[in-house]
Amino acid sequence: MPKYGRNIRKRADGRWEGRYKVVQGNNSYKYRSVYGKTCREVREKMNAITEQESQSVVEKETVPEINRAYLEMPDDFTFVSVMWLAAVRETRKYSTYIKYRGIYEKHIKDQTGSVLIRDISYALVNEKIFRTDSEVQYSQNLKHSIIAVINQILKYAADYYNQPKIKLNNKLIQYNRKKIEIINHTEQALLIRYLHQEMNASKAGILLCIFTGLRLGEICSLKWDDIDFEQMLIHVRRTVQRVAIDSDRSRTALIITEPKSAFSIREIPISTGTMQILNQIRRDGEYVVGGKEPLEPRTYQNHFKRYLNAIAVKEYNFHALRHTFATNCIDHDMDIKSLSEILGHANIQITLNKYVHPTMDAKRRQLAVLDSVYGQFCGNGTD
Repeated sequence: MPKYGRNIRKRADGRWEGRYKVVQGNNSYKYRSVYGKTCREVREKMNAITEQESQSVVEKETVPEINRAYLEMPDDFTFVSVMWLAAVRETRKYSTYIKYRGIYEKHIKDQTGSVLIRDISYALVNEKIFRTDSEVQYSQNLKHSIIAVINQILKYAADYYNQPKIKLNNKLIQYNRKKIEIINHTEQALLIRYLHQEMNASKAGILLCIFTGLRLGEICSLKWDDIDFEQMLIHVRRTVQRVAIDSDRSRTALIITEPKSAFSIREIPISTGTMQILNQIRRDGEYVVGGKEPLEPRTYQNHFKRYLNAIAVKEYNFHALRHTFATNCIDHDMDIKSLSEILGHANIQITLNKYVHPTMDAKRRQLAVLDSVYGQFCGNGTD
């Protein structure tokens, strides 16, 4: 990734990031970041942090424990991994940090030991991690995730420790995507009619997901203040999920964070019919479906399954509501760019590859158009 001055770069999400050293209580150091909309803004923030300040600040929080011998070994994979995790914790969502840390500690840390950066290769990973005699069953998807984490560590080593640029080839792993499920038209009709009966906040939230494509965490953390009743807009500003507590990894906590990515912070226009549903269940309480507190996502998934069981429809994953919404939009000729922004995607390719699933009826309509063309070839059509 191109750099623009002293540890300044442009991120994939469009923001600019500047990084600087901070000395810690154990005389080791870590990197911190500042962010801005422009390179100039970040450079000004960096200039405000003088060299003396950045070298003298002592923070209470320390990086994860690491052998002191590694502090003089920036070519050691373990050392760079720990420093990368510390940087992830400072610059990424906490849930992202927990995910990466889990993969590293469960599948990478012990197996790589004191391997040097320059010795990391797919063959080495295959030998030390993806062993056939391992007690862990490494699915193709898990292998893909492990390689992705290792590649991020290798990139960090190249960017900040002047190590050789190495990237393991993920193409050697067949990535098995889960089959995407869509609720068919008959089932949608049954579900929507059922949800309108004895309407409550829980049922209204499911309808809102069908009509807007909101994610599970987004609907569980949606506040009444996020809904502009005058402009008929929903402001998506946060998500909620359950993650491990850093100080006690056997415990978890429900946390509210920013949405999945910068592109997920968005505005969604809502129809008059949806507004009527919201007005019907509008009441005191901060959260739309949870009341005083955000609703536990797992609890809401159980609500959804209970509604499906009530109408004798097979159990779908909650995310099927989002896929169904996207498919309905495409079937009714919504342009891809508008749909991509409503879903909160970084680009339209994500929308096309992951969420656009033409139904059999749509395919029949498209093929039926050819009948008139073929009819003309046979002399049956009209000029």
